[in-house]
Amino acid sequence: MVTQSQRGVYVYGILPGDIELAPGGTGVGDPPGEIRVVRHGDLAALVSDVDLDQPLGRPEDLLTHEELLDTSAAEVPVLPFRFGSVAASDEVVTAELLAPRHDEFASALRRLDGHAEYVVRGHYDRDAVLREVLTENPRAAQLCDQIQGTGPDSFRHLRMELAEIVVDVIAAKREQDTRAAGDAAADFVAGSAVRQPAHELDAVYIAFLVAADKTDGLEQALTRLARGWRGRVELRLIGPLAAYDFADTAPDAR
Repeated sequence: MVTQSQRGVYVYGILPGDIELAPGGTGVGDPPGEIRVVRHGDLAALVSDVDLDQPLGRPEDLLTHEELLDTSAAEVPVLPFRFGSVAASDEVVTAELLAPRHDEFASALRRLDGHAEYVVRGHYDRDAVLREVLTENPRAAQLCDQIQGTGPDSFRHLRMELAEIVVDVIAAKREQDTRAAGDAAADFVAGSAVRQPAHELDAVYIAFLVAADKTDGLEQALTRLARGWRGRVELRLIGPLAAYDFADTAPDAR
Protein backbone atom coordinates (compact mmCIF):
# COMPACT_ATOMS: atom_id res chain seq x y z
CA MET A 1 0.00 0.00 0.00
CA VAL A 2 1.38 3.37 -1.02
CA THR A 3 0.78 6.18 1.45
CA GLN A 4 0.65 9.79 0.32
CA SER A 5 3.16 12.09 1.99
CA GLN A 6 1.78 14.90 4.14
CA ARG A 7 2.44 18.34 2.72
CA GLY A 8 2.86 21.65 4.49
CA VAL A 9 3.72 25.24 3.62
CA TYR A 10 7.06 26.51 4.89
CA VAL A 11 7.00 30.25 5.64
CA TYR A 12 10.26 32.20 5.30
CA GLY A 13 8.98 35.70 5.97
CA ILE A 14 6.70 38.57 5.02
CA LEU A 15 7.42 40.94 2.11
CA PRO A 16 5.55 43.78 0.38
CA GLY A 17 2.64 42.50 -1.68
CA ASP A 18 3.94 43.83 -4.99
CA ILE A 19 7.05 41.65 -4.91
CA GLU A 20 7.81 39.74 -8.12
CA LEU A 21 9.90 36.57 -7.91
CA ALA A 22 12.29 35.25 -10.49
CA PRO A 23 11.11 31.77 -11.54
CA GLY A 24 12.93 28.60 -10.61
CA GLY A 25 14.03 29.33 -7.04
CA THR A 26 13.82 26.42 -4.61
CA GLY A 27 13.57 26.28 -0.85
CA VAL A 28 14.13 23.94 2.08
CA GLY A 29 13.39 20.24 2.28
CA ASP A 30 14.17 17.10 0.32
CA PRO A 31 13.09 17.40 -2.41
CA PRO A 32 13.00 21.21 -2.20
CA GLY A 33 9.79 22.99 -3.16
CA GLU A 34 9.61 25.92 -5.54
CA ILE A 35 9.66 29.37 -3.94
CA ARG A 36 6.41 31.26 -4.37
CA VAL A 37 4.30 33.86 -2.55
CA VAL A 38 0.91 33.88 -0.84
CA ARG A 39 -0.60 37.35 -1.22
CA HIS A 40 -3.14 39.18 0.90
CA GLY A 41 -3.77 42.90 0.59
CA ASP A 42 -0.40 44.64 0.32
CA LEU A 43 1.46 41.75 1.95
CA ALA A 44 3.11 38.64 0.56
CA ALA A 45 4.33 35.60 2.48
CA LEU A 46 7.43 33.99 0.96
CA VAL A 47 6.75 30.23 1.05
CA SER A 48 7.49 26.83 -0.46
CA ASP A 49 5.83 23.44 -0.13
CA VAL A 50 7.52 20.87 2.12
CA ASP A 51 7.11 17.18 2.81
CA LEU A 52 6.21 16.97 6.50
CA ASP A 53 7.33 13.33 6.59
CA GLN A 54 10.89 14.52 6.07
CA PRO A 55 12.37 16.27 9.13
CA LEU A 56 13.65 19.80 8.67
CA GLY A 57 16.87 20.76 10.35
CA ARG A 58 19.66 19.80 7.99
CA PRO A 59 22.46 22.39 7.81
CA GLU A 60 21.61 22.97 4.14
CA ASP A 61 18.01 23.78 5.13
CA LEU A 62 19.12 26.47 7.57
CA LEU A 63 21.53 27.87 4.99
CA THR A 64 18.77 27.98 2.36
CA HIS A 65 16.40 29.70 4.80
CA GLU A 66 18.94 32.41 5.60
CA GLU A 67 20.11 32.89 2.00
CA LEU A 68 16.56 33.40 0.73
CA LEU A 69 15.80 35.99 3.38
CA ASP A 70 19.13 37.82 3.06
CA THR A 71 18.91 37.92 -0.74
CA SER A 72 15.37 39.29 -0.51
CA ALA A 73 16.40 41.87 2.12
CA ALA A 74 18.98 43.30 -0.27
CA GLU A 75 16.08 44.33 -2.54
CA VAL A 76 12.99 44.89 -0.38
CA PRO A 77 12.07 45.09 3.32
CA VAL A 78 11.57 41.65 4.87
CA LEU A 79 10.09 40.42 8.15
CA PRO A 80 11.99 37.15 8.65
CA PHE A 81 10.36 34.19 10.33
CA ARG A 82 12.24 31.77 12.53
CA PHE A 83 13.70 28.65 10.96
CA GLY A 84 11.17 25.81 10.88
CA SER A 85 7.97 27.86 10.59
CA VAL A 86 5.36 25.70 8.87
CA ALA A 87 1.64 26.19 8.20
CA ALA A 88 -0.86 23.59 7.03
CA SER A 89 -1.86 25.33 3.80
CA ASP A 90 -1.93 28.59 1.86
CA GLU A 91 -5.35 29.24 3.34
CA VAL A 92 -3.96 28.95 6.87
CA VAL A 93 -1.13 31.36 5.99
CA THR A 94 -3.75 33.88 4.91
CA ALA A 95 -6.32 33.26 7.65
CA GLU A 96 -3.94 32.98 10.62
CA LEU A 97 -1.04 35.25 9.63
CA LEU A 98 -1.63 37.73 6.84
CA ALA A 99 -5.24 38.70 7.51
CA PRO A 100 -5.32 39.13 11.31
CA ARG A 101 -1.92 40.82 11.52
CA HIS A 102 -2.03 42.72 8.24
CA ASP A 103 -1.74 46.22 9.70
CA GLU A 104 0.99 45.19 12.15
CA PHE A 105 3.10 43.53 9.46
CA ALA A 106 2.54 46.38 6.99
CA SER A 107 3.63 48.94 9.58
CA ALA A 108 6.77 46.94 10.39
CA LEU A 109 7.65 46.68 6.70
CA ARG A 110 7.31 50.43 6.31
CA ARG A 111 9.72 50.96 9.22
CA LEU A 112 12.24 48.62 7.63
CA ASP A 113 11.90 50.02 4.13
CA GLY A 114 15.28 51.17 2.82
CA HIS A 115 17.14 49.48 5.67
CA ALA A 116 19.02 46.24 6.18
CA GLU A 117 20.73 44.57 9.09
CA TYR A 118 24.51 44.45 9.40
CA VAL A 119 26.34 42.46 12.07
CA VAL A 120 29.67 43.56 13.49
CA ARG A 121 31.66 40.66 14.88
CA GLY A 122 34.97 41.13 16.70
CA HIS A 123 37.24 38.38 17.99
CA TYR A 124 40.09 38.91 20.43
CA ASP A 125 43.55 37.68 19.57
CA ARG A 126 44.12 35.25 22.43
CA ASP A 127 47.75 36.14 23.10
CA ALA A 128 47.11 39.87 22.88
CA VAL A 129 44.16 39.89 25.27
CA LEU A 130 45.93 37.62 27.75
CA ARG A 131 48.90 40.00 27.76
CA GLU A 132 46.47 42.82 28.57
CA VAL A 133 44.97 40.82 31.43
CA LEU A 134 48.38 40.08 32.96
CA THR A 135 49.57 43.66 32.51
CA GLU A 136 46.46 45.24 34.02
CA ASN A 137 45.70 42.76 36.81
CA PRO A 138 48.52 42.23 39.35
CA ARG A 139 46.84 39.21 40.93
CA ALA A 140 46.58 37.49 37.56
CA ALA A 141 50.26 38.16 36.89
CA GLN A 142 51.18 36.79 40.32
CA LEU A 143 49.17 33.60 39.78
CA CYS A 144 50.68 33.12 36.34
CA ASP A 145 54.17 33.34 37.80
CA GLN A 146 53.30 30.80 40.52
CA ILE A 147 52.00 28.14 38.17
CA GLN A 148 54.38 28.73 35.28
CA GLY A 149 56.42 25.62 34.48
CA THR A 150 54.26 23.30 36.60
CA GLY A 151 52.16 20.39 35.38
CA PRO A 152 48.44 20.79 34.55
CA ASP A 153 47.43 19.00 37.77
CA SER A 154 49.56 21.20 40.02
CA PHE A 155 48.15 24.18 41.92
CA ARG A 156 44.65 23.42 40.65
CA HIS A 157 43.03 25.99 42.95
CA LEU A 158 45.39 28.69 41.66
CA ARG A 159 44.62 27.76 38.07
CA MET A 160 40.91 28.04 38.78
CA GLU A 161 41.37 31.43 40.39
CA LEU A 162 43.39 32.64 37.40
CA ALA A 163 40.79 31.36 34.96
CA GLU A 164 38.03 33.21 36.82
CA ILE A 165 40.03 36.44 36.75
CA VAL A 166 40.67 36.07 33.01
CA VAL A 167 36.97 35.48 32.30
CA ASP A 168 35.93 38.48 34.39
CA VAL A 169 38.51 40.83 32.89
CA ILE A 170 37.68 39.78 29.33
CA ALA A 171 33.97 40.31 30.07
CA ALA A 172 34.74 43.86 31.24
CA LYS A 173 36.85 44.48 28.14
CA ARG A 174 34.05 43.10 25.94
CA GLU A 175 31.60 45.55 27.49
CA GLN A 176 34.00 48.45 26.95
CA ASP A 177 34.85 47.45 23.37
CA THR A 178 31.19 46.89 22.52
CA ARG A 179 30.46 50.41 23.72
CA ALA A 180 33.34 51.74 21.59
CA ALA A 181 32.00 49.97 18.49
CA GLY A 182 28.53 51.34 19.16
CA ASP A 183 29.90 54.85 19.54
CA ALA A 184 31.88 54.54 16.29
CA ALA A 185 28.75 53.45 14.41
CA ALA A 186 26.24 55.74 16.11
CA ASP A 187 26.01 58.36 13.35
CA PHE A 188 25.28 55.76 10.68
CA VAL A 189 22.69 53.41 12.21
CA ALA A 190 18.97 53.58 12.89
CA GLY A 191 19.07 50.95 15.63
CA SER A 192 21.36 48.50 17.39
CA ALA A 193 21.07 45.24 19.31
CA VAL A 194 23.91 43.73 21.31
CA ARG A 195 24.02 39.97 20.89
CA GLN A 196 25.22 37.56 23.54
CA PRO A 197 28.81 36.39 22.93
CA ALA A 198 28.99 33.06 21.17
CA HIS A 199 32.63 32.43 22.10
CA GLU A 200 34.78 33.25 25.11
CA LEU A 201 37.03 35.43 22.91
CA ASP A 202 34.20 37.38 21.30
CA ALA A 203 35.05 41.05 21.67
CA VAL A 204 32.11 42.64 19.85
CA TYR A 205 28.86 41.12 18.61
CA ILE A 206 26.34 43.78 17.58
CA ALA A 207 23.55 43.95 15.02
CA PHE A 208 22.87 47.33 13.42
CA LEU A 209 19.89 48.49 11.39
CA VAL A 210 21.34 50.62 8.61
CA ALA A 211 19.78 52.79 5.90
CA ALA A 212 21.07 52.13 2.38
CA ASP A 213 22.66 55.58 2.13
CA LYS A 214 24.55 55.10 5.40
CA THR A 215 26.36 51.85 4.66
CA ASP A 216 29.49 53.50 3.24
CA GLY A 217 29.81 55.69 6.32
CA LEU A 218 29.41 52.68 8.59
CA GLU A 219 32.07 50.73 6.70
CA GLN A 220 34.51 53.63 6.91
CA ALA A 221 33.91 54.12 10.64
CA LEU A 222 34.48 50.45 11.34
CA THR A 223 37.58 50.40 9.16
CA ARG A 224 39.04 53.17 11.33
CA LEU A 225 38.12 51.23 14.46
CA ALA A 226 39.67 48.03 13.12
CA ARG A 227 42.84 49.92 12.28
CA GLY A 228 43.13 51.06 15.89
CA TRP A 229 42.53 47.51 17.11
CA ARG A 230 44.97 45.86 14.72
CA GLY A 231 46.76 42.94 16.37
CA ARG A 232 44.23 42.95 19.22
CA VAL A 233 40.77 42.44 17.69
CA GLU A 234 39.84 41.02 14.30
CA LEU A 235 36.74 42.92 13.20
CA ARG A 236 34.27 41.79 10.53
CA LEU A 237 31.20 43.46 9.04
CA ILE A 238 28.56 40.99 7.81
CA GLY A 239 25.65 42.04 5.62
CA PRO A 240 23.31 43.11 4.25
CA LEU A 241 21.06 40.67 6.09
CA ALA A 242 17.37 40.36 6.78
CA ALA A 243 16.45 42.32 9.91
CA TYR A 244 16.45 39.35 12.28
CA ASP A 245 17.16 41.52 15.33
CA PHE A 246 14.71 44.30 14.45
CA ALA A 247 11.61 42.50 13.14
CA ASP A 248 10.13 41.58 16.50
CA THR A 249 6.59 41.42 15.11
CA ALA A 250 7.31 38.26 13.13
CA PRO A 251 6.25 35.09 15.01
CA ASP A 252 6.59 31.41 14.26
CA ALA A 253 4.08 30.36 11.65
CA ARG A 254 3.52 27.03 13.33
